[in-house]
Amino acid sequence: MEAKSSLGQIRISPRKMRLVADVIRGYEFVEAVDMLKNVPKNSSTVILKTLKSAAANAKIINPDIEEGDLYVKKIFVDQGPLWKRFRARARGRADQVKRRTSQLTIVLADD
Repeated sequence: MEAKSSLGQIRISPRKMRLVADVIRGYEFVEAVDMLKNVPKNSSTVILKTLKSAAANAKIINPDIEEGDLYVKKIFVDQGPLWKRFRARARGRADQVKRRTSQLTIVLADD
């Protein structure tokens, strides 16, 4: 049995989110939650909420499942849409600023 949760257009760059996502890949659900609570990165709160959402989805699919039986089967961070902004520069010019967004997907399994 697999349960999935995803979140899109997160205002954190994918490169920064992948650092935290790599920490919990393959761990059991309870251990992953403990690790995310102690990681001093802004993306850890977003990943923690999505991880808890995937666990809630697993409870809906199978109400008899225990949280200790679940583990992080897949977690991946893709690039979302770019937000293009402009910054004023000298002599009336402008530079383009690309604000990167992320899309997070977490799959929990009980095998």
